[in-house]
Amino acid sequence: MTRSNAAPSTADETPCEERNCLLASVVLVDSRGWLLLQERDEHALVAPNQWGLVGGHLEEGEEWETALYRELEEETGLHLDSGLRLWFDEIVQHSPKVSTHLADHWKIWAGRVDLTDSDITLGEGRQIVFVDPARVTDGSLDLAVATKHVLPMFLASDLYAELSER
Repeated sequence: MTRSNAAPSTADETPCEERNCLLASVVLVDSRGWLLLQERDEHALVAPNQWGLVGGHLEEGEEWETALYRELEEETGLHLDSGLRLWFDEIVQHSPKVSTHLADHWKIWAGRVDLTDSDITLGEGRQIVFVDPARVTDGSLDLAVATKHVLPMFLASDLYAELSER
């Protein structure tokens, strides 16, 4: 489902660079150890034409995990009931903001899936595909600022090592 077809949002419509945002994201790891990433298109309000994680903003009053699964389904068509583990829970100042007093609270879940690109229904962005992690570390992807910060940490984590075991 695309945002335009979604129910009206009760979220704060102030641009994220002008407020503190709550963000729920996911990194899915396939059987090869590749990561599900989204290439945003030129219409994206944040990080247009760059690669980032699947996920997005919490709506007003929404619980973190509810937002995570809603965003996952909206952006990929995937409906997962369980198996995701919280990996990252921090206040970050890696996104462009109008003031140094603003920051985002970002939670990232991760999980192993037996899926391929053909299982993804694109709901937002240019493409959402599984990407070889070597492309993250070799600089061949134009990563969004915050994604450039967290993905190398994820790839070096014990959780990624566990999820990517064949």
